Amino acid sequence: MPRKVLVILGQPQRDSYGGALARAYAEGARAGGAEVRELYLGDLAFDPAPAAPQAGGLEPDLRQAQDAIKWAEHLVFVYPIWWGTIPALLKGFIERTFLPGFAVKFRDGSPLWDRLLKGRSARLIVTMNTPPWFYRWVFGQPGHRTMKRTILGFCGIRPVRITELGPLKDSTAEQRAKWLERVRALARREC
Repeated sequence: MPRKVLVILGQPQRDSYGGALARAYAEGARAGGAEVRELYLGDLAFDPAPAAPQAGGLEPDLRQAQDAIKWAEHLVFVYPIWWGTIPALLKGFIERTFLPGFAVKFRDGSPLWDRLLKGRSARLIVTMNTPPWFYRWVFGQPGHRTMKRTILGFCGIRPVRITELGPLKDSTAEQRAKWLERVRALARREC
């Protein structure tokens, strides 16, 4: 049975290097036999930071995104590190979709919770302008910790593996082409 993979581009620009990486992963996963769906957050119609809860619940695009997340066995998030962490659009998407009753269930009278997205794994494909070693040892990887532990792990998604690509700003066309092939090959192996 083919593995069900959801690739999520977590930045507004579809026609970017991040978009190329998302497409490369999807291509590699399909070549590996997976059933793949793609979600481009910049194409969705939703308010990432509403002043008040939406009357009538979630926007249709967010309900469809929740359906895709429920369908998937493996989630792939592709995004850049901006200001040390995940893009605001991705954070807003998570806050609007990974809701109690969907991603977690808090227990009455208890500090514990149920992780409703158990049984799924994730891959983070992250670009950055900072050298990965500097991001790790000087900054402490705040974006990685946020996604891996306090969001995905909190909801039961594990394992969460991370692929870092950078520094992007000084990379050559040859280096970027190698990274695209690395991501395609990774997807074929994972799927």
